[in-house]
Amino acid sequence: MVRVLAVSDEEVPAMRSRVRDLQVDLVLGAGDLPWDYLETLVELVGAPALFVPGNHEPHIGRGTPTAPRGMVSVDGSVQTVAGLRIAGLGGCVRYNDGEHQYTQREYHQRARRLLALAGGTAPVDVLLTHAPPLGLGDEDDPSHVGIEALHEVLEVLRPTWHLHGHIHPFGMLKADRQVGPTTIRNVIPWRVIDIEPQAVVSSSSSVGRSGQED
Repeated sequence: MVRVLAVSDEEVPAMRSRVRDLQVDLVLGAGDLPWDYLETLVELVGAPALFVPGNHEPHIGRGTPTAPRGMVSVDGSVQTVAGLRIAGLGGCVRYNDGEHQYTQREYHQRARRLLALAGGTAPVDVLLTHAPPLGLGDEDDPSHVGIEALHEVLEVLRPTWHLHGHIHPFGMLKADRQVGPTTIRNVIPWRVIDIEPQAVVSSSSSVGRSGQED
């Protein structure tokens, strides 16, 4: 069992004082959090960490960091960390000229590339995105519309968990959604989830605690 801390969108200052007590094996960032906040959490936890950008992240270009210090970007890729196989897709559906925004058509292209990297129908344990699928926990306003292409990703990769942010709960927990074998969870501001690995992975690509090779 892998104990995962997933965080997104809303900073919780008290997390800095309690995060060590959570005893997690992996940190997942689903976007739109200050990088210094994420870096502090990861340093305190001392566990490997993955990240996808939200739509309020800084520009990531040539010569600039792709993720907060201590975290690795999984945006548009599939990585095996702490015994879990994780696919990532950051950003949200385009609603202005901000960073990390894509049209639905562009998301279909990004999803196809992600599926190719995942090896076709090979399962993953976690799909980590910033925005939810279209019609599954999204909102009607243009800035919070879900991603249509994620339906195909869920159908093909059949993750145990799909973790996302972007849709603010305003103090109330959003209900989980179920699609086949996948539980879709809004992790704002933070959630701890125990995940039983289901994906078959090669030991050569697995990364354990503190980012060291197993």
